[in-house]
Amino acid sequence: MRSERLFLRPAWPEDWSEIFAQISDEAVVRNLSRVPWPYTQEAAQHFAALRQDGNHPHFLITLPDAQGVRLVGCIGLTPGYDAAELDCWIGREHWGRGFATEAVRAMLSLSRAIGHRQLSAAHFIDNPASGRVLRKAGFCPTGRVEERYSLARGQVAPAAILKIALGEPCDCDDDLPVRRAA
Repeated sequence: MRSERLFLRPAWPEDWSEIFAQISDEAVVRNLSRVPWPYTQEAAQHFAALRQDGNHPHFLITLPDAQGVRLVGCIGLTPGYDAAELDCWIGREHWGRGFATEAVRAMLSLSRAIGHRQLSAAHFIDNPASGRVLRKAGFCPTGRVEERYSLARGQVAPAAILKIALGEPCDCDDDLPVRRAA
């Protein structure tokens, strides 16, 4: 899938070393709930070999440029309690360039196309940058904060829960728990 600057594609087994190079950074991994620290080459190999799920796909976020195609991060959907949950990470060298917001918006479009009506997302409270990305892409805070276990941290940490309805557009108001995106 192509966005303005990015190309989202499935991972292939030979991608493991590039995945490992981008995610084996404690500053990245500590903001994720299901990724261990230290991150290992075996974990990267396992992730690169995962099969796709038609309802919950995951993609590498890549940046085509004059030097070729560089891995920027990863984005995907996982089954959630009441809606699929969006997960995303960006390698530290690519932070602050709008790649996460662009990838999330592309994933929202795909999510609509494959039949999702609503998505949820979460970010640890001590990672407000992820919250800003989600809100820029149209997610609205639900007002809920949950204790989520982080493999990298080895403990629970408070996480803010956000949602987006993938239907008719409406304005997001701080009093509304769910924003509808066009």
